[in-house]
Amino acid sequence: MNSSEGPADRFPVWHGTTILAVRKDNQVVLAGDGQVSLGQTVIKANARKVRRIGDGSILAGFAGATADAFTLFERLESKLERYPGQLARACVELAKDWRTDKYLRRLEAMMAVADRSVSLILTGTGDVLEPQDGLIGIGSGGNFALAAARALIDRSDMDAEAIARRSLEIAADICVYTNRNIIIEKLA
Repeated sequence: MNSSEGPADRFPVWHGTTILAVRKDNQVVLAGDGQVSLGQTVIKANARKVRRIGDGSILAGFAGATADAFTLFERLESKLERYPGQLARACVELAKDWRTDKYLRRLEAMMAVADRSVSLILTGTGDVLEPQDGLIGIGSGGNFALAAARALIDRSDMDAEAIARRSLEIAADICVYTNRNIIIEKLA
């Protein structure tokens, strides 16, 4: 290994890829594809990267290293136990830990979380971001899905779920790390 190489240069990287949050009317949807890749190889096509957490009123999805994402799910759930009904506060507390804890700082994952009132992105640098339009796209196909959702959000014939599904299908047509095995969770 030369001085410019890191572990990712020697070992293939796990990709857990496209997550999209759509907030429209009174519906909140979090959708994710099912593909997990190791380098250029699809390891699993039906992974569940979107789930309900806490008391079931919060949707969470991850992109990035799978084991790291599960660590973040666990940490966020413990913060939600400490601050029930306060998603933003729980996320900020997790971000504080993420920035200061040596173990957490090494995690390579992002999360999209949403409840009835707020949608947030938790980044690998410990930031908590609230997009102004209620749309979130993370992962390797996240920008493709986000662009598609922004183009579709004003259509009166599509609800949040239809927009999320179509946007992920578009991302799957563009991003090699995204497939069409779409899992959707919603709060209505």
